[in-house]
Amino acid sequence: MIFVLDVGNTNIVLGIYRDKELINEWRLSTDDQRSADEYGIQVMHLFEHSGISIEEIEGVIISSVVPNIMYSLENMIKKYLKKDPIVVGPGIKTGINIKYDNPKEVGADRIVNAVAAHEIYKRSIIIIDFGTATTFCAVKKNGDYLGGAIAPGIKISANALTARAAKLPRIELIKPNNIIGKNTTSAMQCGIIYGYIGQVEYIVDLMKAELTKLGEEEPFVVATGGLATLISQETKNVDEVNRFLTLEGLRIIYEKNRG
Repeated sequence: MIFVLDVGNTNIVLGIYRDKELINEWRLSTDDQRSADEYGIQVMHLFEHSGISIEEIEGVIISSVVPNIMYSLENMIKKYLKKDPIVVGPGIKTGINIKYDNPKEVGADRIVNAVAAHEIYKRSIIIIDFGTATTFCAVKKNGDYLGGAIAPGIKISANALTARAAKLPRIELIKPNNIIGKNTTSAMQCGIIYGYIGQVEYIVDLMKAELTKLGEEEPFVVATGGLATLISQETKNVDEVNRFLTLEGLRIIYEKNRG
């Protein structure tokens, strides 16, 4: 079994793979103040609850966009799982070519998503990851990672609005039935949800045009992340939602580097 960890700014997504099958998946809140022991106890409880033995874990791989948490996580893995984790970063084999001006600037999550998408779909692709930030990444059929766009995530946008506008309440991020809101809550939902749909469609259209100019076929568009389904249901610009794209990418990178 392989233990994979995707560390985001809001959540840590954990997964257990048996061969190529994801058999368990959990989420913990990201907290860089927690010690290795605190994370170790949480992980051991999750393993015990799911009937997983530490001895079954063959290897561990981590991708992280939160540098301050890595000391605790790496030490937790060494202490409780007795493994040296593979950490996604410079020097790791990925199977893609990063064409960014400075490849070290590309977030590990974006690299992992690109690896998974390239291996799974084997074509020109646009990846949208709806996380704390929303990222758009373009990958050519030959595996060239070209770059993309980064926007504030939906929750960040909603929280910023309520924090800076005294009379606006916190709202649930659900799609309203109409675009013309009849009260403050529905009006905010209209602006945030449909505004985000418009953003996705416009950026994807421009990326498709740019990739086509480079001689690529019509790009396939895959979405992942917590709110991917909500947004994707309202646009024809997303071809598929893959909830576990990042975890799949971690598994693939582990296989490329296990030796």
